[in-house]
Amino acid sequence: MKPRIPSIGKAIQMALQLDLFSDFLVPDKLRPVPAKTPVPAASPLKDIVLRDEQRPAAPPSPIPPPSAPPPSTFVNTSNKRRILIQDYLLEYDLQRSKRRSIGFLINEDGLRITAPRWVTIADIETAIHEKQAWILRKLTERRERTQRQLEPTMHWQDGAKLLYLGGEITLRIAPASVSGTHFQSEQAELIINLPADAGEQQLKDRVQAWLQQEAKRVFNERLPVFAEKLNVRYQSMALSAAATRWGSCTSQGKIRLNWRLIHFSPMIIDYVIAHELAHLREMNHSPRFWATVQSVFPDFEVARNTLRQHASADLPVF
Repeated sequence: MKPRIPSIGKAIQMALQLDLFSDFLVPDKLRPVPAKTPVPAASPLKDIVLRDEQRPAAPPSPIPPPSAPPPSTFVNTSNKRRILIQDYLLEYDLQRSKRRSIGFLINEDGLRITAPRWVTIADIETAIHEKQAWILRKLTERRERTQRQLEPTMHWQDGAKLLYLGGEITLRIAPASVSGTHFQSEQAELIINLPADAGEQQLKDRVQAWLQQEAKRVFNERLPVFAEKLNVRYQSMALSAAATRWGSCTSQGKIRLNWRLIHFSPMIIDYVIAHELAHLREMNHSPRFWATVQSVFPDFEVARNTLRQHASADLPVF
């Protein structure tokens, strides 16, 4: 992340970026911004922060403790603790710190909870039960991503399959003295003409160049559609190759879209475009922003959840 910008005026000029795994930017139900209700300072669960290591933490939200916390089922072994939730024996690592909130982090080792020293085990148990749905879902996603990474990677050869606009196309290598690329839409085949002595990297470079060209074409076709719906104007569009972001938008209307979106369906592409253009009306991720996205893309949550399930490991390596 870039260093914080001290001036509020400059901060507004920053690009608001769509994270690859920004799971907690969308409220459960879109509604007008509610009036802030002060939380008693004595509440031990003043803030609970949930994080997946592949994205920044979402802003903490006040969570009142239930009237009767569930009974303790911890087994203490060093920093490792266990608790039974939904017939599942959950093991996690508990770290004490000087922070003021309870933080949840899902990484390759599982669940790690960081809590202030003054927060009791009973309060931590309550927080776990409050967020059990998120915890179990993120652990499942982590296992699935790990499993996909263990699967065989793409083999760059004639007949290889490649994701394009949500479907699969087949690579066909045709020996030729002059290089060329041609897509046959009816057969869903990408014909790559290469010299007989061409290596694998030359094939990758040709395929990547074609995909980036297609990305630019599709993005430039869809951006004006949603700009008109939102009644906004953008200044420019450029391709991005960011590892953890699908798009970004500045207050000056400069849009950057990850060319890797060309692997996904038009629905996913439209969602990211609508998301970034909506920032030209709401430079934040408030409920009002998500209402703006929904006004032009009603099924944005479906598209967002679909995109969230795909990790960079699912895509071919160039």
